[in-house]
Amino acid sequence: MATEKIAERLAIVGCGTMGDAIVSGLLRAEAVDREQLIVTTRRKEVAAALAARYGVEATTDSVAACLKADAAVFALKPQTMPKIAGQAAIAEALAGKPAISVAAGVDLDKLHRWLPASAVIRAMPNTPCLIGEGTTVLSRGAEVGDEAIALATRIFETVGLCFELEEKHMDAVTGLCGSGPAFVYVMLESMADGGVMMGLPREVALQIAAQVFQGAARMVLQTGLHPAALKDQVTTPAGCTIAGILTMEDGRIRSVLARTVQEAAKVAGGLGDVAKVDR
Repeated sequence: MATEKIAERLAIVGCGTMGDAIVSGLLRAEAVDREQLIVTTRRKEVAAALAARYGVEATTDSVAACLKADAAVFALKPQTMPKIAGQAAIAEALAGKPAISVAAGVDLDKLHRWLPASAVIRAMPNTPCLIGEGTTVLSRGAEVGDEAIALATRIFETVGLCFELEEKHMDAVTGLCGSGPAFVYVMLESMADGGVMMGLPREVALQIAAQVFQGAARMVLQTGLHPAALKDQVTTPAGCTIAGILTMEDGRIRSVLARTVQEAAKVAGGLGDVAKVDR
């Protein structure tokens, strides 16, 4: 969670699923006061609903929001970014201010062309941010100082873990972090299916499988031990666990999962191609 209060006024531009998660996280962590947030959306009725739900200023005017704010988070899809961030009025409104984009595949070069006078930062969060258990990786532009990256870190720490890496890693991050929850859901569902096949009620099997994933993941994070070491703690000679693991290995599960992330990362590298605007 955030360790200190954020002083800046923040504009969350495009308050859809991820924008909503960020607003909720900031308020839940008491990282900002409600008066510090201004959120934007395309439709007036959605803006009204957001204002009522969170007690924050909500508008359909992104330019006005950016003018009022000290920093902006663009919680937009790649194909929407040029329509908003590519406006000259937005660039002017955010001159000298941090501008953080969560649009997958939209690189720092594009962001800098749209917002040449801003401190541009890429962020790759994932959907567990919705419940405060997300992972976000940040990458800063060459002109971005420690103060701006610290602000971005404080924002995303309110919805989970936050790291900074060089931009060359962002496609891999998108494949592992951004797409990763979907891959886990497939594995979780498959394990629950195995439980159902052996007679467990569906709802019980799902709860057990989900808790197994959560518990195993927390063991890695909290103990700092390598997953292989933790696996060996469970795997007794001639036991049922090693029998199951060998079945997994027969299906080449390691290479399949690794290739899954690799393929997602390759596709992530082309997502920014839909966001073409030259100024």
